[in-house]
Amino acid sequence: MSLHTFNDFKKIIWEYYRNNGRNFDWRHADDPYKIFISEVMLQQTQTARVAQKYPQFISEFPNFKALSQAPLKDVLAQWQGLGYNRRGMFLHQAGTIIMEKYNGILPSDPELLVELPGIGQATAASISAFAFNTPTVFIETNIRAVFIHFFFTGRDTVHDNEIFPLVAQTLEKEYARDWYYALMDYGVMLKKTLTNPSRKSKHHTKQSKFEGSDRQIRGMILKILIQHQAPLFEENLIALTQKDPQKVSGIIEQMIKEGFICKGNGSLYMA
Repeated sequence: MSLHTFNDFKKIIWEYYRNNGRNFDWRHADDPYKIFISEVMLQQTQTARVAQKYPQFISEFPNFKALSQAPLKDVLAQWQGLGYNRRGMFLHQAGTIIMEKYNGILPSDPELLVELPGIGQATAASISAFAFNTPTVFIETNIRAVFIHFFFTGRDTVHDNEIFPLVAQTLEKEYARDWYYALMDYGVMLKKTLTNPSRKSKHHTKQSKFEGSDRQIRGMILKILIQHQAPLFEENLIALTQKDPQKVSGIIEQMIKEGFICKGNGSLYMA
């Protein structure tokens, strides 16, 4: 345990946030839908890129009704550049569920949120905290960095089970939303100025190489189909990727099974 008391810790975090807090569109939103969109986007994408894509996405799909009624192709077209297109498809599916099951109103209970496609426990808790100021307890990469830095000096392979109690004990329950923003901003600062404390986490993993990966090819396939107004024969689509035909063919088959791509009369097109 660090020499800092919890009160000292909180003072440091709050002071930094007051002077250096980051400014994003979603932090000024009071519409749970807009915060839901931002949290899904931020799952595996850098904040700077989300900040660029978020305003246009909200403009195109301002609420759950618009999101659910839009063709998947249009949603994924706006999602381009955010990576991990499954999240875009899950978001589209979640919009439909929220319209049908909750009359277009985002539930605040994390136990209901986690039932939505692509929403895990941590994301459900973060959505509840940021959209409704609920004092949920969760960990993400920047929060993890802060607690390792302050409370696990000299330790390696710190498990999240050791961090969770500290997050719970230091949580500012009346100001959960701002407190988590403050923790995240402090974590970003730590990563810029020090060796990333998250590397001392037992859960730390390096992101796999993007160039030449299945993920890159999947993104290329979607981009090509989105740009083409008419369906494409599979051999033409494969040729346009300029990647290994056998590998691309296998990825196409998987994407058909997942619902990204439709196949009819020998041609491929977006759902």
